Amino acid sequence: MSVQKVSMKIGGNDLVLETGRIAKQANGAVFATYAGCAVIATVCCGAAPTEPLDYVPLSVEYNERYYAAGKIPGGFMKREGKPKDKEILVSRLIDRPMRPLFDKAFGREIQVVPTVVSADQNNTPDIVAIIAASAAVTISDIPFNGPIAAVRVALVDGKYVINPTFSQIDNSKMDIVVAGTHDGITMVEGGAKQVSEQTMIDAINAAEPVIRELCELQTKLQELAGKAKLPVFEDTTDNSWLEPIRNEARPLIKEATYTKGKQARFEAIEAVKAKMKETYAELIGDDPKRLEAVGLMCDDLERDTLRDGILNRDIRIDGRKLDEIRPITCEVGVLQRAHGSALFTRGETQSLATTTLGTASDEQMFDDIDGEKSYSNFMLHYNFPPFCVGETGRLTTGRREIGHGHLAQRALFAVMPSKEKFPYTTRVVSDIMESNGSSSQASICGGCLSLMDAGVPIEAPVAGIAMGLITEGEHYERYKILSDICGEEDHMGDMDFKVAGTEKGITAFQMDIKIAGVTPELMHQALEQARVGRLHILGIMKQCLAEPRKEVSPYAPKILTMKVDEEKIGAVIGTGGKTIKAIAQQSGAEVNIDDDGTVTIYGPNGASAQKAKELVNSIVEEPEVGKIYQGTVKRIMDFGAFIEILPGKEGLCHISKLSHKRVEHVEDVLHVGDQIPVKLIEIDRQNRLNLSYIDALDAQKNK
Repeated sequence: MSVQKVSMKIGGNDLVLETGRIAKQANGAVFATYAGCAVIATVCCGAAPTEPLDYVPLSVEYNERYYAAGKIPGGFMKREGKPKDKEILVSRLIDRPMRPLFDKAFGREIQVVPTVVSADQNNTPDIVAIIAASAAVTISDIPFNGPIAAVRVALVDGKYVINPTFSQIDNSKMDIVVAGTHDGITMVEGGAKQVSEQTMIDAINAAEPVIRELCELQTKLQELAGKAKLPVFEDTTDNSWLEPIRNEARPLIKEATYTKGKQARFEAIEAVKAKMKETYAELIGDDPKRLEAVGLMCDDLERDTLRDGILNRDIRIDGRKLDEIRPITCEVGVLQRAHGSALFTRGETQSLATTTLGTASDEQMFDDIDGEKSYSNFMLHYNFPPFCVGETGRLTTGRREIGHGHLAQRALFAVMPSKEKFPYTTRVVSDIMESNGSSSQASICGGCLSLMDAGVPIEAPVAGIAMGLITEGEHYERYKILSDICGEEDHMGDMDFKVAGTEKGITAFQMDIKIAGVTPELMHQALEQARVGRLHILGIMKQCLAEPRKEVSPYAPKILTMKVDEEKIGAVIGTGGKTIKAIAQQSGAEVNIDDDGTVTIYGPNGASAQKAKELVNSIVEEPEVGKIYQGTVKRIMDFGAFIEILPGKEGLCHISKLSHKRVEHVEDVLHVGDQIPVKLIEIDRQNRLNLSYIDALDAQKNK
């Protein structure tokens, strides 16, 4: 096979797609380069079809090699291990726009493996991986209704930048990934700093022509090096025997579909399936495929009923209007010892969200190929236990949990205070107690309330809502947009469109479309309907808790900050860290000091932190005339005593200042080691400190 290449310029750099040189035994392989980034993407499929499936057995395994950035993995094991969260998130970015374009009837396992082999730490490799993965499948012999392509869009200084660098992303008000086909946008995911709906639409519009051009580039590579496609599994089964069952089941399924309550609805539909199998037992016989066919037929009838009711009668299966939000209840402070907690319930979806405040030592470290090791002081973890949908199963953290948690974290991160303003490490956990659609958005709402309950000074409350779409017609001439979709509307609809934000604007956005060609008008209508729904939810949340509590929980660690003169950093630390360790030991608090003199104190409680602050102050404090100090007698002379009032700072208390009566010997009043109050009455021209025991006692008596 000869080497074939195609290329185009994006954002000032050439994207080159090459095939025929690397990984030639895969069904399809593309070596993609962009500036200093390089990705090898391969796709392979099973040797033979198994049987018709009702899903696509696709797995995407994006992975990054540390050598790509000239690095050796950290930790004890010096080789790449299990996928990092970032790799899982990028795998999902690739999977979601590609999966709907594979034919379920192909019937073979498909594995896509994009591997990052070079990273310049300036350009993001994930976009290159998405394009390379699509190109590998496009030129392979695996049937695929692609290609797809993706770009990243940032908003820097009021201008949209396609495929921005890491530094541009850091200075951007928006960071979204947009994917699509020749026909239109199919996926959007990203975050923003409270941007308007129109700004989001404009960003997507800016991405669309570039995506179309990238798809054309892959088609050109396919013309040069594409393989003949393998046949799709043809199901020649005669299902005409199902007609009498379908005719009898249709009205029963319609009635069951509109049963109120998720579990009751499920049981009603299962009862219809059981009745059909029992009534037509003789026709079905002992053939397991016929039994399965009856169940699938009932599923199709349920789907048709749901879609017909929405399109033709504006009726949803739970009785709501198209733009109606399910009933919402909010509670805060539900857990006594958690630093912040909230229970957010929307319909049959419920999140128990908690916030825990920690210190700098609790920050999460990231060691990847994007740059030097970085740290994050905000994290959100999402858990989806099987009991939330009434099932048994293992308690695991899968790709779904990682993806949903990342979306919720992105939505809330946009309103988190700076580290300088709020020096805590913050962890939010959303445990889903019930689920019937949009649990990631419930996590955003519950997480926001728990943050405010914990006293985190967020910029503004954030709420999230999931939107749906039902279409009809070859070009989707008819459509209905749904607010706050439930599980069945997600599964049987044409779009899952999640929008989170504040009253001011959008902070997180995720859209997956199962159809092609969503128009800007439809997008604008969906965003406006989502905005109205979001404001409704925020209104209910504010009735529960309108703003962050003024103080953090008494069970949270107390963090104090102060500034000392840079010249006194050495005095605070001491020789070999002796002084700062002594402060920690005496106070029970952790003390850190930065090169600019910023001192951060982490105490298990307020008293501990305050004690540490006083000890630091005592080291850096300059003596002040007229102030009373608690001093320690260090030396006794015939003419008086030298008393230490601050660490390393001694003054003389003359014998005449020990008592109103005549004192013959200093030892008659003081002994080495005594701790006494003294008043600083003078700093002479030689910077000597003159103290008075008498004046201090008189001042205390007069209080």
